[in-house]
Amino acid sequence: MNPKLETLFDEPERAYLQTDELNALSQFVSSLPERINLYQRLRNEEVTLMQGVADALQQKFPQESEDKLKRSLQNGILMVRYAAMAMLTDDVNMVTKRLETWLPEIIAAYETGAIDIALYKLVKEQFGGRFSPAQMALLSPSLDAAERLITVTATATPDAAAEEITSESLVGLF
Repeated sequence: MNPKLETLFDEPERAYLQTDELNALSQFVSSLPERINLYQRLRNEEVTLMQGVADALQQKFPQESEDKLKRSLQNGILMVRYAAMAMLTDDVNMVTKRLETWLPEIIAAYETGAIDIALYKLVKEQFGGRFSPAQMALLSPSLDAAERLITVTATATPDAAAEEITSESLVGLF
């Protein structure tokens, strides 16, 4: 759940919720039916939605191996599932927390950065054509968080990362 909302329930013995806290809770509760509806649509239409992305990805990268495209698509499906859960719980940080534990290593190991960046743009295009602007407003923050992580990971050079680690490591040694 959204960390701000979660803190509302941490200390009920200290006091009743204030008006602004009740308003935040009320806003989340009133948006829950739409969040659940969108989550269910994402779950139920996942194959159709992602097939459109897969087809466009194959057209965009005809020279890439099927294994690379499949790897990116699998990562994309997981990203959409994390984004859906983050949207449902109104916790956009969930996407970054979950994906950063494994996705950067996968992108580096399989060298799928360019494909992954294109895939996430295709996901947003595909979803934008299927969902209402209000639904996209709920889902976009989570998708954008995943896209930022992908972009940073895909555009980072191994030498720059190694240099950064070395520089920080050396500072503490002297």
